[in-house]
Amino acid sequence: MIKRIWHGWTTNANADSYESLLKEEIFPGIAAKGLSGYRDIQLLRRPHENEVEFITIMTFDSWDSVKGFVGEDLSVSYVPAKAQEVLSRWDDRSQHYEVREHLSY
Repeated sequence: MIKRIWHGWTTNANADSYESLLKEEIFPGIAAKGLSGYRDIQLLRRPHENEVEFITIMTFDSWDSVKGFVGEDLSVSYVPAKAQEVLSRWDDRSQHYEVREHLSY
């Protein structure tokens, strides 16, 4: 299993709009692609003094599943134009981690 992690930041004024965009358009759009091996996406939000940080964590079954999402360059960021309009900055590259163990209690 692969976790794909990406960070984006907005102004305080744009934070709620960006979160709505993710939940109402971008995340459903990713799910609608029916990508083989795509499992889920998590959204984390953390306020800072002058901006709001967002982290997305996507789960894929394999490296091939990630390639199905972004192509051969696995770390390229996926930032739709509408998101770019409300983000003040974002990671150009996503980070990937292999899940070595997953415990549920």
